[in-house]
Amino acid sequence: MVRINLLPHREQKRQARQRTFVSVAIGLAVLGVAVVGLVHIIIAARIDNQNNRNALLTTEIAKLDEQIKEIDKLREQTQALLARKQIVETLQANRTEAVHLLDQLVRQLPDGLYLRSVKQAGATVTLVGYAQSNARVSTLMRNIESSPWLTAPELVEIKSVPLDKQKVNEFTLNLRLKQPAATTPPGGAPAARVPGAASPAPAAKGPKA
Repeated sequence: MVRINLLPHREQKRQARQRTFVSVAIGLAVLGVAVVGLVHIIIAARIDNQNNRNALLTTEIAKLDEQIKEIDKLREQTQALLARKQIVETLQANRTEAVHLLDQLVRQLPDGLYLRSVKQAGATVTLVGYAQSNARVSTLMRNIESSPWLTAPELVEIKSVPLDKQKVNEFTLNLRLKQPAATTPPGGAPAARVPGAASPAPAAKGPKA
C-alpha cells in the first residue's frame, strides 16, 4: 500500500538549510572577527615592542652622542695640551741653544776679532763682525768646526771698511747649531773640550788703536 506524505517537507528542508547557512555564516563572521582582532592585537603588540626598542635605541644613541662630544672635547684638550707641551719644549730647547751658542761664541772667538751682530733663524746663525785680518776669520772658522755645538761655517762676505780712522775687515759668516754626542756628564762637571778648540777668551776684543 502506497503512503503519501502530505506535510510540506520540502519547505521544512529549505528552512533547515537556511538556518544551517545562517548559523555557519554567523560562525564564520564571528571567527573572522576573532581572527582579525587577534591579528590586530599581535600586530599592535609588535608595533609597541618595536616602538619601545626604537625609543631605547634613540635614548642610547643620545647617550652615545653625548659621550662622543665628551670624547671630542677631551681630544681637543689633549691636542691643546700637546701643543702647549711642544711649545714649552721648543722654548726650553731654544733657550738651551741660545746659552750654548753664546758660550761657544765666547770660547771660539779669537783675539783681534769681535762681533757686531748675531742673528739666529732656526738652526742657522749669522755673524757679522770686524777682524784685524783675514787670518782671524779663518781661525774663527776652524774653531767653529771643532766646536761640539757649532758646525758648517760658511763665509758669506768679507770686505775692508774704515773704522775709528783705520781699516778693518768686516765679515759676514753663517754657521749651524748641532747637538753633540755627549753633553754634560752626571754630576754637573763640564763636558770635555774637543781637541783643537781655541782656549776660552774672557771677552771679545776689538782692533788695536
